[in-house]
Amino acid sequence: MSVDARFDPATPAGESTDAAPAPLLGIGVVAGIAASPALWARPRPQLPTDGPVVPEAERDEQKERFDVAAATVADRLKGRSEKAEGHAAEVLEATAALVTDKGWRRAVAKHIDSGTTAVVATVRATDTFVAKFEKIGGLMAERTTDLKDIRDRVVAELRGEPEPGVPSPEEPVILLAEDLAPADTAGLDPELVRGIVTQLGGKTSHTAIIARQFGIPCVVGAGSALTQIQDGSLILIDGEAGEIETTPDPLKAEARAKESAEVQAKIRSWTGPAVTADGTRVQLLANVQDGAGARTAAATGLPEGVGLFRTELCFLSAQSEPSVETQAGIYREVFEAFHDQKVVVRTLDAGSDKPLAFATMPDEPNPSLGVRGVRIAFDEPGVLERQLDAVAEAVKGTGAKPWVMAPMIATVEEAEWYGKLCRDRGLIPGVMIEVPSAALLGDELLKHVEFFSIGTNDLTQYAMAADRMASQLSQLTDPWQPAVLKLIKMAADAGQRADKPVGVCGEAAADPLLACVLVGLGVTSLSAAAPALAAVGVQLGQATDEQIARAAEAAVSAPTAQAARDSAFDIIKGGK
Repeated sequence: MSVDARFDPATPAGESTDAAPAPLLGIGVVAGIAASPALWARPRPQLPTDGPVVPEAERDEQKERFDVAAATVADRLKGRSEKAEGHAAEVLEATAALVTDKGWRRAVAKHIDSGTTAVVATVRATDTFVAKFEKIGGLMAERTTDLKDIRDRVVAELRGEPEPGVPSPEEPVILLAEDLAPADTAGLDPELVRGIVTQLGGKTSHTAIIARQFGIPCVVGAGSALTQIQDGSLILIDGEAGEIETTPDPLKAEARAKESAEVQAKIRSWTGPAVTADGTRVQLLANVQDGAGARTAAATGLPEGVGLFRTELCFLSAQSEPSVETQAGIYREVFEAFHDQKVVVRTLDAGSDKPLAFATMPDEPNPSLGVRGVRIAFDEPGVLERQLDAVAEAVKGTGAKPWVMAPMIATVEEAEWYGKLCRDRGLIPGVMIEVPSAALLGDELLKHVEFFSIGTNDLTQYAMAADRMASQLSQLTDPWQPAVLKLIKMAADAGQRADKPVGVCGEAAADPLLACVLVGLGVTSLSAAAPALAAVGVQLGQATDEQIARAAEAAVSAPTAQAARDSAFDIIKGGK
């Protein structure tokens, strides 16, 4: 299929000239084939818009009921987080913390004081926060899924109803849902949930990220057509092509699933290092956000270091700027986990959807294009300078030589300024390629810094002028878009001319097929969540250098994202 049928007027949705109905189409986010009966997630509770006025004498009782329900939900999520690992554990911990958020709980109590029931108060307080987050946009808008999820869980608990979301299947199934809350996805059992399909979502959603960690074939963004599938009916999904077959031949489906399982077995047994079929080495690195995550990633033995250390975690939960000593302690844990290995530190990436309590941003009409990333330091230079001091302090006694990169660099002047700040502290400076201007200015930027790291999530968002969290724009925010690939090639070409490394640390690096294309474009390292690295390593090992180069050339020259993906697939996996 060279053109996405969803946008081809000659191929109306659901029509086919074949006897069997055409597959439903979504966005493939985790490769693999699964064939099992369908199982729909449990519906969310019906939410009241109003209710009886609660007498003043009974309002404390309503508050107590809410407190007990919220505590029960939080404990349940914390219990699941203790059994989970990696990103799944982080998501469950964050969701549990959201249930105990003081602001949200105060808002619920305020509504109860005005005479509403605990259920209505929970709904109204959540609606208020959802509206605020949607106005901010970006990642904060994505948090509305988390808020609605804890609302629904607390409401169900208050009513004595079953917990909404994912049921506990007794036999292998393919899970279907309109969308999945992070807590739903993080708690999945990959032995029983063989595949996931959602109506909503995109490549960078929590569902996609956690499904990738578990190695569960996953298709998102399948649209309302998915509702035609009934519970218990056999379906087959192709997590690479983004196809859902609603009436597969049982024997052929079983054979395809078995073949896919054999590939997954190779992935589970892969130990690295990553080399192409011709022996060309490709450096695979891990994305981490704290010491615990770094130790977990290092324990897998797969990453050769860290390609993205998200340092903002220690800032975003703080009401005041952490001291240099506090920051150094956090950074040192990551350096010690990857002793004598490469660690790429990203300086504070905040603002927009990640506001800081201690660095107040003015109200911005378009936060994603406002004061975020390194731009915070334009008005608050001490925040960045003290962070770099902390990195330099953390290096002492660890033997680490961190590479330190700034997000949202857009001009040569900014790169020169940042490079000097790092060199003054004995640090290796680099910049993230997220703003298209940085890719266009690659040769000039590399006169002042030592490396690039391409953040494909934001680069795609800015290149295509499409919010990466807007599911209805998921076709535009696809990193296979030829315009995005051309920007990546420009940055990689500049790196080759300057003999300086260019890595990718966005979600694109976790896509095995796209990883081959990125290497063909000149990218020298790939960084992703540690559990995703084995699939990338296996795919690279099956491709020759010539195939990789041809796939990159075909993808960057393609007219559409779908055509780019199809061309690469034909060359890398079809051997054409």
